[in-house]
Amino acid sequence: MSTTRHPIIFCGAGPGDPDLITVKGMRALQSADLVLYAGSLVPEAVLTWAPETARRISSAGMNLDQIVAAMADAFLDGQQVVRLHTGDPSLYGAIREQMVMLEKKKIPYRVIPGVTAAFAAAAALGIEYTVPEKTQTLILTRMAGRTPVPESENLASLARHGASLVIYLSTGLIESVSGILSDAYDPEAPCALAYRVSHPEEKIVRTQVGKLATEARDAGINRLAVIMVGPALAQPSAEETLRSKLYDEKFAHGYRPH
Repeated sequence: MSTTRHPIIFCGAGPGDPDLITVKGMRALQSADLVLYAGSLVPEAVLTWAPETARRISSAGMNLDQIVAAMADAFLDGQQVVRLHTGDPSLYGAIREQMVMLEKKKIPYRVIPGVTAAFAAAAALGIEYTVPEKTQTLILTRMAGRTPVPESENLASLARHGASLVIYLSTGLIESVSGILSDAYDPEAPCALAYRVSHPEEKIVRTQVGKLATEARDAGINRLAVIMVGPALAQPSAEETLRSKLYDEKFAHGYRPH
C-alpha cells in the first residue's frame, strides 16, 4: 500500500464534446490512474484525455457504497482518482452524498467545474439568456417525477416569473411540461429542445410551447435533452434588439467616463 496520497478529483466532463472540458479538467484526466465516470451520460470520447494505462470504470451500474469504495481503495493505494460527472458536477450531480462519505473516511477531495448543458445549448442556439429590459434571471430546474422537488419550487411556480428557464431531466414528462409552460408563458411562446447538445448526434428543435410535446415526439426525443423557454428564445429583428447599458455611449462607468 502506497504512502503517497492524492485528493479525489470530482471533475465536470462538460456537455459531451471532449473539447468542451476545461483545461484544468483535461489535465486532471491526463494524470489519472483511475477514472470513475458516469457511464450513462459521459461519452467515452471524453476519456481519450486519460492515459492508456488508466483504469476506466463506469459507475452506471454501481450504487453509492460501491462508488465510494472504489474511490477509497484507489486512494489508499496511492492512485490519482478522477470522478468524472457530466456537465458541471454541482448541478444534479449527486456529489454531496459522495463527499460526505469520503469525509467520514477522512479522504480529501477537490472539485473542478464544467460546462453544463444549458450553456452549451445557448451557444448552439446563439442566444443570450439575460435579455436587456426583458429578463435578467435564468432559472435551472426540473419537473417532479420519481425524484421529488420541494413544493415551493414546482415548475408552475417558477414559470410564473416569466424569466429564462431551462428544464433538465424532464423530457419524459414533456406533455405535463408543455401544459404548465403554456399557462405561464402562452402556447405560442417560443421554446427549444436541445438533445445531446455538443454530441455528434445533437438535435436542436425550435418550436412553440404548445407544440413542444408533438415536436419532441416527431424528432424521437424522449430523454437526454434540456427544454428552454423565455424571452431569450424570441428572434427579434436587428432593429428591435434591445441594447445593454454596458456599451451605450451615453452610459458612463469607471472605465468609460463621459
